[in-house]
Amino acid sequence: MKSVKNLVSDIAKRRIIISFVIFCFLASIPFFFYSFRSHTGKSELIMQMNIQLLKMQHFSPPEIDDPFSEKVFKAYLKILDPFKQYLTKEDIAELEKYKWLIDDQINNNTYELYDLSVMLWDKRFAETQSFYREILEHPFDFTQDETYEADADKSEWAAGSSGLKEVWRKELKYRTLLNLSGMIKLQENAPDSARKDFASMEAEARKKVLKSYEDVYQYRRQLKAEDRFAMYLNAIASVFDPHTQYQTPSNKADFDIQMSGQFEGIGATLQVSDGYAKVMDIIPGSASWMQGELKINDLIIRVKQEHDTEAVNIYGMRLDDAVKLIRGKKGTKVTLTVKRIDGSVHDITITRDVVIVEETYAKSAILTDITGNIRVGYIYLPSFYVDFKHTPTGRSSSEDVAKEVEKLKTEHIQGIILDLRSNGGGSLPDAVRMSGLFVGNGPIVQTKESHGLPRVMQATGNSSASYDGPMVVLVNSISASASEILAAAMQDYRRAVIIGGPGTYGKGTVQTLADLDGLLSPTSSLSRYKPLGSLKLTIQKFFRINGGSTQLKGVTPDIILPDIYSELGVGERFEDNSLSWSSVQPAKYSVWKNPVPVDKLQQKSLERTSQNNRFQLLSNQIASMKKMKDESHLSLNLEKFRKAEAKRHGENKLFDESNKKETHLAIEALTEDKIKLAGDSVKINRSQKWIAGLKKDVFLEEAVAIIGDLK
Repeated sequence: MKSVKNLVSDIAKRRIIISFVIFCFLASIPFFFYSFRSHTGKSELIMQMNIQLLKMQHFSPPEIDDPFSEKVFKAYLKILDPFKQYLTKEDIAELEKYKWLIDDQINNNTYELYDLSVMLWDKRFAETQSFYREILEHPFDFTQDETYEADADKSEWAAGSSGLKEVWRKELKYRTLLNLSGMIKLQENAPDSARKDFASMEAEARKKVLKSYEDVYQYRRQLKAEDRFAMYLNAIASVFDPHTQYQTPSNKADFDIQMSGQFEGIGATLQVSDGYAKVMDIIPGSASWMQGELKINDLIIRVKQEHDTEAVNIYGMRLDDAVKLIRGKKGTKVTLTVKRIDGSVHDITITRDVVIVEETYAKSAILTDITGNIRVGYIYLPSFYVDFKHTPTGRSSSEDVAKEVEKLKTEHIQGIILDLRSNGGGSLPDAVRMSGLFVGNGPIVQTKESHGLPRVMQATGNSSASYDGPMVVLVNSISASASEILAAAMQDYRRAVIIGGPGTYGKGTVQTLADLDGLLSPTSSLSRYKPLGSLKLTIQKFFRINGGSTQLKGVTPDIILPDIYSELGVGERFEDNSLSWSSVQPAKYSVWKNPVPVDKLQQKSLERTSQNNRFQLLSNQIASMKKMKDESHLSLNLEKFRKAEAKRHGENKLFDESNKKETHLAIEALTEDKIKLAGDSVKINRSQKWIAGLKKDVFLEEAVAIIGDLK
C-alpha cells in the first residue's frame, strides 16, 4: 500500500489536468500592453500582464487589498517552504513586515517581499546543505525515545539556526530509519554469508539518504530566476482561485503533452542522478525503442544536434534544459553520448519522431461474469484529452470513445461501463460531445460568466444516442471537472447509474489559457523578452442541466462504495480560496426514455457488497489510512518504530492479499483489437498486463452485477 504522502503526491499530479477551453475573447483583447514602459524588466512585464488579465477576465476577481495581501502571504510561505525545513521563526518575522503590503507592492510594481524571500532562502539553502552533510557523517542513536512530526501543518517554525538544525537532524534520522528498517527486514531471510552487521547497515542507510539529498539540492541549485519568480506570481494567482496559475514556457509545453498525449522527441523518461540525466524508462514504439541502442540506466553525458559540430555537455545541467536539447522536431537527428553501468561510453544517434503516450488514451475490453449470462463492454478513459494543435497524429477523447462504442456494439454486449475514476478532466467540448453519444442531441451543461445569463452547451450531431443500452459510470473522489460534467449529465437524464465514493472532486469552473506572447503588440520593444509563458485563469462556472453546480459539492453517486481517497482531505472544498457553490435556472430537458431505477439498484448493490469480504477489507483499509494520517507523531526509536511498522505490515498484508485476488470476471480484448495486435509482442504484452489488472478490480465486478440488474 502506498504511503499517505505518496498518495497525496499522486493526487497532486493528476490534478494537473483541468477543464480547458479556448475562447475568442482573448483574440479580441486589444494590445493594451503596448503602453508599458520600454525599460520594464521581464519579471515586471510578466507581473503586469498577469495582474491586468486577472483583473479584467477572471470570473470573480477579489479586491487587491490588505486581506488579499494576507492570503498571498500565507500562500507564498506554503509554496516557498511547505515542510518548514528552510526558514526560521526569525525569517518569518522579517517577511511578515510585508504581510499587508503586498497589494501596495503589486500596484507600485515593486517586489520587496519577493526580494527579501530570495535573500533569506539562499542563505538558509546554503546553511541547510551544510547541516545534512555534517549530520549524516555520524551514526544515529536509535535507542533514544524521541519523535518526529510528519505533518508540517502541526509543527512550528524553528527558532534560529540551532532550531533549524534540530529539525534537519530529526528529518534525516527518520529518513535513515526508514532505509535501515527495510534493510533489517531483508536480512531476516538472508543466508548467513550475506548478513551485515548493524553498524554497516546503518552507515549504508545514511549513505542512501545523503545521495537522495545531494540530488535534491542539485536540482534546487538549478532553479532559474523565472522559476522562482513564478512561485511568487502563483501565490498571487492562487488567491483568485486554486486553478488560476501562471505557467512558464516549459510548464506550458508539459501541459500540451498532458492534454494531447503526444510530443516530438526520442521517447525516453529521464531523471536526475548524481548530476547525470539518467534513462529511467523507454516508451514502447518510440524512436529510442525502435533504434534499440539506448538502455534503461544509461547516463547521458553529452547531446549533439545533427548540424552542430560540437556536443553540449549536460552533466550538472538542469533536467528541463537537458530535455529541451534532447527533444526536437520529427525527422531531425540527435546524438547522445551515454555512459553504461559497466563504465563504457557510447555515441547513439536517434531520429526523433512523434512519441505517443498510449496510457493517455481510451481503451476497452469485454467483461463477462462467471455465469456467462452478462457480457459487458468496458471503456477506460484516463482524461478528456484533445490535440489543440491539430497535428496529423492528434486525437480527441470524444472521437476515440465513439470508436470504442462502435467496436463494442459488434461484440453483442448487454451494457457499457465507462470508467472515469481518477480522471482529472480536460477538454470541456469533448465532455459535451461524448455525453451526446449516450443521450443524443440535447443540453449537457450550462456555463456562466460573472455577468450575464447562463449559456447551455448542447450535444449535437446525433439525433439519437449512438448507444442506448444499460450503462454505468464509475467515479471516485478525484474524478474532476469534465468527468463531473459527464457524470452529472448522465445522472440528471437518469441515463446511467453513477457508482463511486461519497462524492467527486467538486471542480465546477472553466479555465482558458492566455498566451502572453500573443498579447504584445508585434512592434513593441518588449517583444525581446519572449517567450513570456502563459496564464491559465478561471473565466466561467459550469452548472448541471438541473441548475445545480458541481463546485465544492461534486457529484454524489447513485450507489456509494468505499473510496480510498475519500478520507485524505482531497477535493475542492479542502482547497484555499475556492469559489463558492451557486445555482442557476434548470435547462429544458427530458429524462431518459428508460430511466434507471436507482432505489431498486441501491438495495440490490447493498445486499451484495455487504456480503463481499473485499469491500469490508477496503473499508477497514480506509479507516487505517485515516488513522495513520491523523497519527503523524512518529517514533524514532528503532524498536518502537519496527513494532509499529510490523503492525501496519500485518494490516497491509491483508489488504494486499485481498487486492491480488481475481474477481469472478472473464476479461478479454475486443476481437478487432486482437487482430490489430497480432504479431506486435510489445502491444500484446501491454494489453495482457492491463487486462490482468482489471481482473482484480472488485469495483468492476460490482458494476457488471449492476448492469445485470438493469437487464
